[in-house]
Amino acid sequence: MDSAQLLTDSFARVRELYSELARDLIQSDTLHERPAGTGNSVAWLLWHVARVQDDHIAQLAGTEQQWGQWQGRFGLENGADDIGYGHTSEQVDAIRISESNLLIAYHADVHDMTGHYLTRVDAAELDRVVDSSWDPPVTAGARLVSVVGDCLQHLGQVGYVKGILAP
Repeated sequence: MDSAQLLTDSFARVRELYSELARDLIQSDTLHERPAGTGNSVAWLLWHVARVQDDHIAQLAGTEQQWGQWQGRFGLENGADDIGYGHTSEQVDAIRISESNLLIAYHADVHDMTGHYLTRVDAAELDRVVDSSWDPPVTAGARLVSVVGDCLQHLGQVGYVKGILAP
């Protein structure tokens, strides 16, 4: 297995887990309930996972984010640069999603964009410096691993929140 295959498999696992966690929440009250009134809602977590992957992979690939085609469907006015990082409690509350199928479909497009980018990933691409403001500088490979880790961490939170909110 080469690096591109390994990354493709990793992102496929993110996609599978994302779909599994979101599938049974269609128009559910659980989507927006916040643990202890202050934790991140399932809707916010799923939106954030898709937004981070969309933003970071589009940047690596040099393409437009999928969000431009989806933001209107979500009815969110928070801008194309907003991925949820540093959101206040009020901003978390403002992420209202009508149904989880919308999230699933958006993430499917993000996953397809990711897969397309990964078809051209080779050793030189993985070594390409994408952010020199860090020490050591961030490479495309490090960014890809970071995105997988972030997605899996937040999807684990989705599973946990669903578990504590279950009747």
